[in-house]
Amino acid sequence: MKWSILIARPFGVEVRLHLTFLLLLAFFGWRGWDASGGSLRGALSSVAFQSMIFGCVLLHEFGHVLMARHFGIRTRDVTLLPIGGVARMDSTGETPRQELLIALAGPAVNVVIAALAFGWLLLAPVVQGSFDLALLRGPAPLALMVVNVFLVVFNLIPAFPMDGGRVLRAILSWRGNRVWATRVAATVGKGLALVMAGVVLLGMGGIIPFQQPLLLFIALFVWIGASQEADAVATTSVLHGVSVRDTMMREFRVAAPFDSLRDLSEWLLAGYQQDFPVVAQGEIIGIVSRADLLRGLSGGGPDTLVRDVMREDFTVASPFEPIEAVLRRTQAGEGAATAIPVVEGGILVGLVTAENVGEYVMVTAALKGVRGGRV
Repeated sequence: MKWSILIARPFGVEVRLHLTFLLLLAFFGWRGWDASGGSLRGALSSVAFQSMIFGCVLLHEFGHVLMARHFGIRTRDVTLLPIGGVARMDSTGETPRQELLIALAGPAVNVVIAALAFGWLLLAPVVQGSFDLALLRGPAPLALMVVNVFLVVFNLIPAFPMDGGRVLRAILSWRGNRVWATRVAATVGKGLALVMAGVVLLGMGGIIPFQQPLLLFIALFVWIGASQEADAVATTSVLHGVSVRDTMMREFRVAAPFDSLRDLSEWLLAGYQQDFPVVAQGEIIGIVSRADLLRGLSGGGPDTLVRDVMREDFTVASPFEPIEAVLRRTQAGEGAATAIPVVEGGILVGLVTAENVGEYVMVTAALKGVRGGRV
């Protein structure tokens, strides 16, 4: 994810911190300083408490990660954002049972933390004060318990992208169709988003312990998450069982090692192709992405040779592979080539791009009379 930095690698999984998270800490630091009458201790206490919350969020995400690993599902990374944690997994579960257990593993971690905090609260000599929901401040064991109870309740709301939406889909798809189950869960999520937005717009925010702008933000977040999940599953249903050969680009330009970047820039402007395979003596030896082309133009000018900027660490696909597996390879890092060459018998026969597969999805969905998704 852009604008994120690597801070740890527990269990072999990258934990990244989005830089906007630092702005959130600064905000809470200022809020604690203001609420305490300009006290540095108040500011540090507020920042420490917010960090504790996101520590609980991180443990929640690793509940998902470790349960997914139990089922052989790889997690690419976990990123901490101002809105919470995001774990990028190869799958949310291959079966309803797997998805249900993976979804529940995160809230289960918060239940354990809340129980430990409750035990701490019982064993503590005397805890003065109460938890302030508005300022997110209170005695450590009480605050820890309240935060984790909130995380459990919030994440089990039956709406995507919360865990409750995945729990609902897993239950509905246990004996039914996953696409139908996703549509039902997405509809429920959108309905809840409309209710939350209506509470704010009708001026009834006082009936719940949320500030109205926050509730409106959550409603928008739920609506977008439900829509994206429904589109993603619709796309997956269209692509299920489809091979690379059915979706690959068959007409494309090929560069030679001694072509200039001037030629590639003209091709880029003249068409829709963004990545160019490099072929020598009938064999593909590299690929030039749009980012590579732009870096080469700015660094060496239009007379720079293709061989000087092409990347040789590319992957290829077979025309008979499932397109779903190959698409995961296009989700590379920033600046990487987004096209995967398709090779048959040592000969370049096509290119796989997310855009071209997206066109296939839309055309197929239109022909079937169903709603298509985006890749």
